[in-house]
Amino acid sequence: MKKALAFDIGGTKIYNTIIDETGAITEEVEKFSTPKTIEGIKEVLKQQIEKYDGKFNIVAIATAGAVNNENSAVIGSTGNLVQGYYTIDFQSLSDKKVFLENDANAAAWAEYRLGASKGTDISVLLTLGTGVGGGIIINNKLLKGKSGAAGEMHFKMFTDKRRKCTCGSWDCYEAYASGTALKQDAEEELNNPNITTYDVIDGLKNGDAVMTKIFTRWQNDITAGIIGLANLFDPDCFVLSGSMAQFIDIKKVEADVNREIVTSPTSIRLAAAGNYSGMAGAALLALEKFKSVNSESK
Repeated sequence: MKKALAFDIGGTKIYNTIIDETGAITEEVEKFSTPKTIEGIKEVLKQQIEKYDGKFNIVAIATAGAVNNENSAVIGSTGNLVQGYYTIDFQSLSDKKVFLENDANAAAWAEYRLGASKGTDISVLLTLGTGVGGGIIINNKLLKGKSGAAGEMHFKMFTDKRRKCTCGSWDCYEAYASGTALKQDAEEELNNPNITTYDVIDGLKNGDAVMTKIFTRWQNDITAGIIGLANLFDPDCFVLSGSMAQFIDIKKVEADVNREIVTSPTSIRLAAAGNYSGMAGAALLALEKFKSVNSESK
């Protein structure tokens, strides 16, 4: 059975392990703090590639930032990665084929193959963390767009320039649906720059009326974006992943969405592919492409 050496590269951590064609993890997952330099990131990857030499057929990388349609390069990195990250020549790090995919796209594929959206044809994954990521499956294929950057959650929620987004624009979905947005909601409501998302969640759990109001505002903004996405893509389901997804009232969001949309009813589901869905999705995509290329060359 073919195997991939899979990495997940984020702004603070790099994970790696070996994953086979079924999506099973066959080696211990390792974790490193993401270096603050390009050379440092390259050194971590090369070190792990050398360590597992002979145990894998392809390198699969789930990464923050947009990835081209050839799955060979990062074409736009995010603010939480080192400056110039997109200039890294990942293929030069190994004599095996190196496959890259955006981390949210990879997670969406893992959910489609192994998790909450398995058995569906059309699904949208939203990762709710510090920011908001997205991955869209249309008719059993990952939607990549003309350049590879499809699925970015930076569509407008408002037009009055109330909140600056990480992309540099104003009032994007990410600016209202992320964990960072929840903190900003709390800051605005309480006029307290030291409030945290943990304070809001603790208050919500304890029945605090003000914290519940703040959380409800945030959840309603998430719901509003899902309504728009549902009307655009008419998906079988939405999958919510990321550190903030566990706090969402799934049943309420589903009821609110289905009451408003003009398309057929959809379902809202929590991610089920596990904490390493980015690595699993990248590995599955890489091994499938590897198999396809090899069969065509025979």
